[in-house]
Amino acid sequence: MLRQQLVRLSTRRGFSSTIRQQAHFEEGVYSNIPVKVKNRRIPYGWVHFGFFGAGFAFPFFACFVQQKKQGLI
Repeated sequence: MLRQQLVRLSTRRGFSSTIRQQAHFEEGVYSNIPVKVKNRRIPYGWVHFGFFGAGFAFPFFACFVQQKKQGLI
C-alpha cells in the first residue's frame, strides 16, 4: 500500500507550474543576453572595446609612470 502511494506520487504530473512557464518571451537576435545592444545612446562597441582597451593599456601606463619616477625616461 505504501509502495502504491509512492508510485502514484512520483508519477503524478504537476500541472500547477506549467501555467507560469507558458509566458511568451521575445525571440530573436540579442534577446537572450542581459544587456541592451540595440538603440543605445553610447554604442555597445565603444563601451566593450573601451573597457578591454583600458585593461590592456593599464600595465603599459603603469610601467611608464614607474620609469618616469626613476628618471629613466
